[in-house]
Amino acid sequence: MKIAILGVGLIGGSIGLAAKRDAEARVSGYDPEPEAGARALALGAIDERAETIAEAVKDADVVFAAAPIGWLATIVIEALEHADSDCVVSDVGSTKLALELAANDGRFVGGHPLAGAETAGVEHARADLFAGASWYLTPTQGTSGVLYERLHRLLVSFGAQPTAIDAKLHDRLMACFSHLPHVLANLLVAQGSARAQELSSGERLPAAGPSFRDATRVAGANTAIWRDIYISNRLALIGEIGGTIERLEQVRALLEEGDADAVAAWNDRAREQRDALLGAGLAGETSGEPVRELRASVPNRPGVVADIALALGGAGVNILDMALSPSPDDSQGVIALWLRGETAALRGEQLIHDLGFPVARA
Repeated sequence: MKIAILGVGLIGGSIGLAAKRDAEARVSGYDPEPEAGARALALGAIDERAETIAEAVKDADVVFAAAPIGWLATIVIEALEHADSDCVVSDVGSTKLALELAANDGRFVGGHPLAGAETAGVEHARADLFAGASWYLTPTQGTSGVLYERLHRLLVSFGAQPTAIDAKLHDRLMACFSHLPHVLANLLVAQGSARAQELSSGERLPAAGPSFRDATRVAGANTAIWRDIYISNRLALIGEIGGTIERLEQVRALLEEGDADAVAAWNDRAREQRDALLGAGLAGETSGEPVRELRASVPNRPGVVADIALALGGAGVNILDMALSPSPDDSQGVIALWLRGETAALRGEQLIHDLGFPVARA
């Protein structure tokens, strides 16, 4: 298997290391900065350094675009222009809808690994970076089932947990759980700075407490990266900001009323909601649960694999692995799915049945 990586920083370099270790792949790398490509080659993250995108993707089975979001659309489109007809092209960006619309190709499957580190650069790349990490995939009705399966299997070999999700929903979730916290951190430090400037000469600024430090840890994050994230996901982020403003107004009204019981209830509710959010999806994920296999008979048409993957992903049913077995005349086929635990198998069986496909236990 040949894998091409377009952008060999922390994520791209880690994909290269994982692909070489876990998939025994030959890895070609391209980076617009020659120094980055040279470092990746010297560190063993890639096997060969390409001078162009076309050279990198030649004869590749899988392509990962791992550049900053502002460049992703251009890079993905160029990769699709030069990649073979049976090559799957993916990316690692934290916003998906705009790129999916720009690519508009059955070979493209948007991806977003929920993995990273405080440090950047290929020198910090690790082969185990994705072990146990969720990796969102955004297949569409036009996605090739065979290519989706290839990408899914490769990510599983990295130790990742691929989960299918609608691109629009993905961007809304990221706006809430990732991008909005960065906005709020920036606002908190701006608020603190404004208060500090109000102090008279000689007055000492109180030491920042742990709450302020924890809440503002991501303030002013790498502008080259976050400027593009804010802009690319601005519509979803604007909606989340609007919801935050409404909730701030509600809190201000509570404080203006001076109702201690209402304030206590608001604070208690926040604790309960946080516990529920942090605990979501953890039940039933113990490694001791048996793996169950489902087999679904499906017609050979575009979108079938995407329909099943999105239905299961939307219900929180994680696909551990999958395999496609086409019929001799390619008119139909069987999709084998391996799920963790009896509950997941029962839920998956019902979801596939609801889509109108015959499904059975293996």
